[in-house]
This record gives sequence, structure tokens and C-alpha cells, in this order.
Amino acid sequence: MRTRFLGILALLVATALPASAAELVGKWTAEFDSPIGVQKYVYEFTKSGDALAGQASYDHSMGKGTVELSDVKVDGDKVAFVERLSVNGMDLTVTYSGTLAGDEMKLTRNVGEFGTEQLTAKRAK
Repeated sequence: MRTRFLGILALLVATALPASAAELVGKWTAEFDSPIGVQKYVYEFTKSGDALAGQASYDHSMGKGTVELSDVKVDGDKVAFVERLSVNGMDLTVTYSGTLAGDEMKLTRNVGEFGTEQLTAKRAK
């Protein structure tokens, strides 16, 4: 009985602790609907010392590609990063913000003046 109680207590403490930068590291996948149709993304985050970096591979109706992510930040369970795209000669800044909990990131994706999407990225196994 005591072992079971300690196990439940450890689980509760683990879920109550805020996320850390180390928890962001790895591959995440997302598929979401947008004004240009379904978009598929693979985000990959790395950490070197105190610095976080990222890269995104995308596949949508306007093409496929890979782009570096910048301004990658984790503060408690909050996560944010920036994707800079060039589409048909137009530069776009896409900002992401959201929360990280275990194997899920719930994100708001703001595409400049063009719109906002909600998505959930899941850690790739």
C-alpha cells in the first residue's frame, strides 16, 4: 500500500512541475487545417549549453521545405519560437506560443496579418 501511495505521489509531483528546456528537445509532429489547406510539420529542437535551437520541415499546398527556427524559448511550461518563411518572394514571420505538457505542445501559430491557427504538436516516438 505504501509503495502504491509513493508511486501516485511521484506521478502527481511530476505532472505538477513546469516543463524545462530539456523537455522541449526532440522531434514533434503536427498536422492542422489552415486557410491554405492541411499543413504537416515536423519540428526538431536541440539544446547546446543554455541555447535552444530548432528546425521545422513542412509540407502544405504551397510546397515543402525546411526552415530554421529562431528565438526558441521555454519559461516554465510556456514555449515560444519564430519561423521565418519566404513564399512567392514575400517574407513572412510566423510566431508560435503555447504550453508544453509531457508529450504535447498546444500552440497558437500567428501568421503575420494572414491569420492564426491552433495546433497540437506531439512528441515523435
